Amino acid sequence: MDRPTSRDKVEPFIEQYRIAMDDYRQASEGYRTFNEFFYRELGPGARPIAEDEGVVALPADGRHLAIPDLSRVERIYAKGQSFDLPGFLGSAELAERFAGGSMVISRLCPVDYHRFHSPVEGKLTQIEQIPGPLYSVSPIALRNRMSYLWSNKRVLAVIETQDLGMVAFVPIGATCVGRIHMTVQEGGRLSKGSELGYFAFGGSCVATIFEKGRVQLAEDLISHSANSTEVYAKMGDILGTRIS
Repeated sequence: MDRPTSRDKVEPFIEQYRIAMDDYRQASEGYRTFNEFFYRELGPGARPIAEDEGVVALPADGRHLAIPDLSRVERIYAKGQSFDLPGFLGSAELAERFAGGSMVISRLCPVDYHRFHSPVEGKLTQIEQIPGPLYSVSPIALRNRMSYLWSNKRVLAVIETQDLGMVAFVPIGATCVGRIHMTVQEGGRLSKGSELGYFAFGGSCVATIFEKGRVQLAEDLISHSANSTEVYAKMGDILGTRIS
């Protein structure tokens, strides 16, 4: 998808999937390859960020699934499965910090906007590449084998906040998505909605994890996820609110 000839796939893709190009910084004819189109940038104001104090924003366009308590994932996925938090984060110390916390998995399909953004304001204190294979992270695959989340190639980004404690943000590679590009550097300050990076061609997901007792996830996310149903929403919409 990086060859100049892949440019010929852009217009048919836009037409077939009715991509709203008014949302994006560049018109369709401006992309030199399909991959450039795939990780296209938004235009100004295309995704308003939920700015109210104490509100956490969704980090990506896509289909979102909430796990209010990581120690009870059997409510969402197949019974008998537990979430390997140390394996997922690559750190027993971090896993202890997030034990009993909540998580939102945001799944991106090929038709979606493929850049991801910070759900909170804070300081980016850690970026770590975690190698692994590239299994599918479709809902069917994860219901049968949730371990794909902590075995696939991924990036761990840790954000320190003033009012929400520590937030872990993890972009996860999947089939056809071997490249996770971070566009920020460790130690930088983040505004809510700041771009963190993007995926090259394919579909994948990002996971946002909060410490126990810090964030009340949005009610529609909780109610639909209890039935293992994803909620479609765009980057900047409300993920949850700070617990006072």
